[in-house]
Amino acid sequence: MEPFKIHILGCGSALPTSRHNASSQVVELRDKMFMIDCGEGTQLQMRRSHIRFTKVGHIFISHLHGDHCFGLIGLISTFGLLGRTARLHIYATKELGPMLQAQLDLFCDRLGYEVEFHPIDTRQQQVIYEDRSLTVSTIPLEHRLPTCGFLFQEKPTAPHIRKEKIDFYRIPISQIGNIKAGADWTTEDGKVVPNHQLVYPAETLRSYAYCSDTRYMPDLGQRIRGVTALYHESTYADDNLLMAEKYFHSTARQAALVARDAQARQLILGHYSSRYEDENILLDEARQVFESTILADENMVVNL
Repeated sequence: MEPFKIHILGCGSALPTSRHNASSQVVELRDKMFMIDCGEGTQLQMRRSHIRFTKVGHIFISHLHGDHCFGLIGLISTFGLLGRTARLHIYATKELGPMLQAQLDLFCDRLGYEVEFHPIDTRQQQVIYEDRSLTVSTIPLEHRLPTCGFLFQEKPTAPHIRKEKIDFYRIPISQIGNIKAGADWTTEDGKVVPNHQLVYPAETLRSYAYCSDTRYMPDLGQRIRGVTALYHESTYADDNLLMAEKYFHSTARQAALVARDAQARQLILGHYSSRYEDENILLDEARQVFESTILADENMVVNL
């Protein structure tokens, strides 16, 4: 099975601390790297996590609060200093476009590579990136300004041929593609060999939902139902429920409700308020609702 990993670069909230960096992650799938959010200090975290700068080709920004995007122009500049030539794709709300261009003109006039900006509509759940193995879709969220999450979904793969069966029934190479597509095989004496005897089942599809700053949305679980892993902000514990409601954030218990309703395999908590010296209070609250919960931490790698 090909690697599908989540590299946690930062999981703190707006106020910087010595314990947590601002929001940023890298999704690694089939030798490709996709960045989600780019808070201040992200490029240093990439070095600490041993993520190759040249591998990141697409950056998805959930919303335009500084703890999710203040590191972007610095990272773009560093890419240029390292001699990057490959195009870099940035996905964010349309408001970032003019500001990003102004920063590029001022700080990166001799960049050496192209930065292509893709405006996204946070109000719709739609595919914004696609290749042969993956789709990335927006997930509309509810925060104090336009915000969306991102859903990474593997595409179906063909089943694997059972070589010993191919040899036994002397099936020509020209027919292997048909068998992978579901065809049975008829031997010379007229015996039909069912397809399931000729192949191993295709690999189980994996998916990852990143839900950044948002107030609790009771219907969110249905939108991402069946997701393998869910990262959901858990800025507060229930002792600060009123703060969560006021600032359009979620509690750990509310994040767990979303994971439960989505029937996710795993919940990853993050975006912790700086008021908590020990995030285990968040973990304990979430596990009362959804047992398969873990705390995000800098330089953690989650394998799906």
